[in-house]
Amino acid sequence: MQFVLLNSRGGNYMVVAQNIAWLRTGENGQTNVGIVGGSPLVVDGNIEEIAAIVLAG
Repeated sequence: MQFVLLNSRGGNYMVVAQNIAWLRTGENGQTNVGIVGGSPLVVDGNIEEIAAIVLAG
């Protein structure tokens, strides 16, 4: 199981990379991250930045 660190304005998340289902552009430079079986997370950074973090995982 591989975790990735995603930073958020309300706190940081350690997410299992394989559980990320989708990315969607949010507001104010943030990205919505869809989690399999859970609610989306709102994290700091644009889609390209978050995708690079997940892929580098």
